Amino acid sequence: MLPSVPLLQQIGLAILLTVTVGWAVSQARLVRRHRFGSPAGNGTRPLLRAVPRQTGPAGPPSERVELSAAEREAFAGLVRQLDGNERP
Repeated sequence: MLPSVPLLQQIGLAILLTVTVGWAVSQARLVRRHRFGSPAGNGTRPLLRAVPRQTGPAGPPSERVELSAAEREAFAGLVRQLDGNERP
């Protein structure tokens, strides 16, 4: 026992240390269970290893828009303006 610390403070310190150690152990168990545990859900679907293809036979069709000559020229002018190579 510490001679200069009252008994009540020593009991409070012991309780505080016990609660802190208990909290740390419970947090470590939760993290370990979350990291190595089974995935959430009922487990009927397999986990995806990558994002599935968005185009092709399994995905939606590609979108394509035909531009008129005036629209292509306007777009080319916008690109030149953004590049800083504006030609009159």
